[in-house]
Amino acid sequence: MPSTDPNALPPLKFPERRFSPIRNIGVRILIAVMALVVTATLVWVEGDCYQDRGDESGLSWIDALYYAAVTLSTTGYGDITPVCESARLVNVLVITPLRFLFLIVLVGTTIEVLTQRTREQMRSRRWRSTVNDHTVIIGYGVKGRAAAKSLVDAGTDRHQIVVVATDRGEIDEATRDGFVGVVGDGRRENVLRDAAIDRAKRIVVATNEDDTSILVTLTARRLSPHATIVAAVREAQNLEILRQSGANNVIPTAESAGRLMGLSLLSSTAGEIMEDLLDSGRGLEVVEREITREEMGMAPSDLDASGQIVLAVIRKGVAHRFDSNDITRLEPGDRLVVIRHNPPERG
Repeated sequence: MPSTDPNALPPLKFPERRFSPIRNIGVRILIAVMALVVTATLVWVEGDCYQDRGDESGLSWIDALYYAAVTLSTTGYGDITPVCESARLVNVLVITPLRFLFLIVLVGTTIEVLTQRTREQMRSRRWRSTVNDHTVIIGYGVKGRAAAKSLVDAGTDRHQIVVVATDRGEIDEATRDGFVGVVGDGRRENVLRDAAIDRAKRIVVATNEDDTSILVTLTARRLSPHATIVAAVREAQNLEILRQSGANNVIPTAESAGRLMGLSLLSSTAGEIMEDLLDSGRGLEVVEREITREEMGMAPSDLDASGQIVLAVIRKGVAHRFDSNDITRLEPGDRLVVIRHNPPERG
């Protein structure tokens, strides 16, 4: 049952370095054994400075190991005690810190849980107070992962992408990819608020069912009236419903894939070019950008010489496509949608 505490923090998950439970346990056991061995060695070396029930004839290695075990565990039976000042000084300066280390290892699980919870709460508060103009991706299946990859390839900071999904496994995958994750149903208002959707600049609705996408889009648009919402739809008949629900752009995934397959059958070259455009990591890419100072006053067709094909000019929020011939000269404030070469990343 979800918490009703108004001060409770959202179930945010942040990218982090993960270690296996076996490795964590192994490290703790190693630390405990090392503390035990160091203590036993110190006691055995100064065996003549200890007495065992009044006997000052020295300690064997077993006696030293026994003393180390009962001392580090704070059991302290009192049968073996230091009698020399040097031994007592070693107990104060060396063995006592080792005892603290040994106890921390023993209760390490509890301390780790408390520390991790405190750290996550601090990170959640800091994140909620600073996040702004970020991107929220609702659903992290094939479509959600592809959308996230495309944004990262275009230069979006991974910390500016928030993934919302009901499946904890998908959220774990998202955090491994470097994104912030929110576990919950994207149709619920409180879950979207946990993702700070009211301050988001872009929203991607990538759920698996069209009815879910419609409800998510309705809720997201109500909470974030000015964000750009892009939604995927499986059935073309639901495309207009999603637009009416508040989506700025709707991608019919099944029909688009079918048309691409048909195009590839009719012309393998055309299919390869379209596939290249869709792959943001290599070859050609479609981007929207501002015009440069040097491009002011130029005709859109003049940019062909620089290796960029202008698909549209956006002026005062209105897109003028290349086939309309409405724009003859570029003006300050114009934005371009172009096809350009995306150079491969250097390792």
